[in-house]
Amino acid sequence: MEEVQRGHLHPISSLIREANQIFKAMGFTFAEGPLIEDEWHNFDALNVPKDHPARDMQDTFFMKDEPNMVLRTHTSPVQVRYMQEQAKKGIQPPYRVIVPGKVFRNEATDMTHEAEFFQIEGLAVGPDITLAHLKGTLEQFFKELFKGSVEVRFRPSFFPFVEPGVEVDMRLTGSDVPEKLRGKWIEIMGAGMVHPNVLEAAGVDSKKYQGFVFGMGLDRLAMLRFGIDDVRLMHSADLRFINQF
Repeated sequence: MEEVQRGHLHPISSLIREANQIFKAMGFTFAEGPLIEDEWHNFDALNVPKDHPARDMQDTFFMKDEPNMVLRTHTSPVQVRYMQEQAKKGIQPPYRVIVPGKVFRNEATDMTHEAEFFQIEGLAVGPDITLAHLKGTLEQFFKELFKGSVEVRFRPSFFPFVEPGVEVDMRLTGSDVPEKLRGKWIEIMGAGMVHPNVLEAAGVDSKKYQGFVFGMGLDRLAMLRFGIDDVRLMHSADLRFINQF
């Protein structure tokens, strides 16, 4: 009997499954939201000013027949929707949620950039959440994902929806880490403490609760995880690429 040819998981799908399992073990719940988002959830509720460059047509795909609707530019609207839903049910923090999903940006494509790509977002809210919890969470995630020891460092940065905001770098060590990644600091994501305005917009008392949030590109993470050189291969539908996984 001829052997049946089985399909292969796309590396992004494989990475999402792996990330979900790692975060689930840390107590995070999976959440998702719409790809077509309203401006309020995509920008306003996230403390993004009306004159912020991200709202320009150069960065955001606005819907032609519905000018107040956009192809979501990040997965962050889901954290707002999740907190709103919990507030409507009368469920108070703590919250821990992980959000993988596709996002869209109107930009030129090259080896490291695409107009559509995947992000994964994490949110934790409670009465005593700190940046130390964020650092520990990310260290554990990268340790599990890359099967080796990892160091994480924060550099001050600015994002409208966090205060303070940080850029996150990681450095992988250990004999099992690919040689080209071993011992090198790699900029991997943006993160920070959720801005009080975002908590209030989502119906959470910012005087009682605080939280951290982080977001990273899954395509870039997959490139590091699987040794892929060109991000455009992720969306090429080329079976020669998929069959390697």
